[in-house]
Amino acid sequence: MKYYPNIIPESADAGDVCRHFALSDAACGRLRVYVEALRAWQRRINLVSARTLQRVWVRHVADALQLLELLPARTARIVDLGSGGGVPGLALALALEAGGPEVLLVESNAKKCAFLRHVVHKAGARATILQRRIETLDPVAIGCDGQTVLTARAVAPLPTLLGLTEPLFAAGAQALWHKGRGWRAEVEAAQAAWRLQWRSHRSVTEREAVILQITDARHV
Repeated sequence: MKYYPNIIPESADAGDVCRHFALSDAACGRLRVYVEALRAWQRRINLVSARTLQRVWVRHVADALQLLELLPARTARIVDLGSGGGVPGLALALALEAGGPEVLLVESNAKKCAFLRHVVHKAGARATILQRRIETLDPVAIGCDGQTVLTARAVAPLPTLLGLTEPLFAAGAQALWHKGRGWRAEVEAAQAAWRLQWRSHRSVTEREAVILQITDARHV
């Protein structure tokens, strides 16, 4: 799969996004089921910002799928923190083919878990939903190790997110976290209390946003 560092235009539709990420017809079909469900359930519960639904394929699907090329080759599991409306974890699970990493969707809200379960069942995604708060995760119970990648979008500021996931990093996990235009300030704030090994990757959906890759995080 080739990775394109350019910004995907907001006018891109389902076909554009599926071609951009070289998805199979089956994977694109699963993502169409997700988008249809997201639009239907959004009328009942707040899953994503309502104003983004007209650009859902870029603002949510492509935003999630850009992690595909950044996953380390040895990734065996993805633990998506605060999965909410399914970005990025559920979208990744729908795009991945058989034999890819297993996906664990962690969400504390019961209604949002119901949405995630609905899409997993209807689209046939290879994902497990865990209704739990992030800070209660047991690294051993979820199989967290050096082949685990933590994902999260719009969950918490970086210092807070690091505090919530300290046991997972101690077990060997890495992270690929979506961060917006204030990401540099978040990194600065985190480095006051954390020793980090990190790099940033420019987002393909928003010019001032990045994917923050953290390969090691230790509280000091």
